[in-house]
Amino acid sequence: MTLKIVIDQAAATAPYEQLRTQISAKARSGVLPAGYRLPTVRGLAEQLGLAANTVAKAYRTLESDGVIETRGRNGTFVAAAGDAAAREAAAAAQAYAERARHLGLSRDAALGAAEEAVRAAYAK
Repeated sequence: MTLKIVIDQAAATAPYEQLRTQISAKARSGVLPAGYRLPTVRGLAEQLGLAANTVAKAYRTLESDGVIETRGRNGTFVAAAGDAAAREAAAAAQAYAERARHLGLSRDAALGAAEEAVRAAYAK
């Protein structure tokens, strides 16, 4: 299996974000299975015509999101991230609900604000 990533240099979205989004989507959908070894930062940078720092930034973000894991000199691998992502999202939702209640928002107002935030985030 080879990693197929397409970076649109003319797009408004930064190349590192395009890379992060594509790897994340492929990992979460199972196209890149848990344990799949990703190319080195330099190797992927050369393959995509990007600076190594751009790929490194995407890898760091993916690692902090729990999508990939670095195993020292052994390389970078797709992590079993589905559960971690769901847990983190649930924790963020719980924190939001508690904060909205503390602020005195009604249930409907809190849900409306959350729905608008999600709509805005996914419209990008």
